[in-house]
Amino acid sequence: MAATDPNRVILTGENPFIRLSHKDGDANSTDASFWRLYFSPAGPGHVLYLKSELTEDRWEIYSDNIALARWLQNTVQGMLNAELKDTGIPVQEAEFAQPEGNPHYFWTERVMSADGEIALTWYQTGDPLLIHTQPNEVPGRQYGLSTILMPALGARLTLNGIEASGKPWPRERDGRPFSTCALAFSESWTEPR
Repeated sequence: MAATDPNRVILTGENPFIRLSHKDGDANSTDASFWRLYFSPAGPGHVLYLKSELTEDRWEIYSDNIALARWLQNTVQGMLNAELKDTGIPVQEAEFAQPEGNPHYFWTERVMSADGEIALTWYQTGDPLLIHTQPNEVPGRQYGLSTILMPALGARLTLNGIEASGKPWPRERDGRPFSTCALAFSESWTEPR
């Protein structure tokens, strides 16, 4: 087996997520997908896709690179969540602070926009998992993925100091402890050449 992945790298960066619900197995009461990309066809930048009771159960998109937000909707993020294929959802201009913390203990990302300040915090993190898939290896996923996932049994999202309801729930992934919330670092997505 070759050490070099034969596919084309389309992005690299980070994609931590928060998925909260009131009861285990219920629909998500909060769904947040945070992107910090260093490399993509649309350039570097940040995007937060957020749907919560704090956003009146509507998708809100915050970004410092609208082209990146749209490119992700048309590719990886749209594949991960079909609701976000809708490029009619407005993108709000936002500023993204440097992250705070140590991922072994807690990690906080802050987003500032006309709506105010959004803070996403992950804590009670577990052992990292290294995930590597090839394009089309997972049914319904035309892209490949290489990432480090750190499950977070604790997570909180606030908008102007008001905390989203719901909580993370423990999961298993390939026999390893996981969660509905996780930090995702060193993340690269690929497509066939």
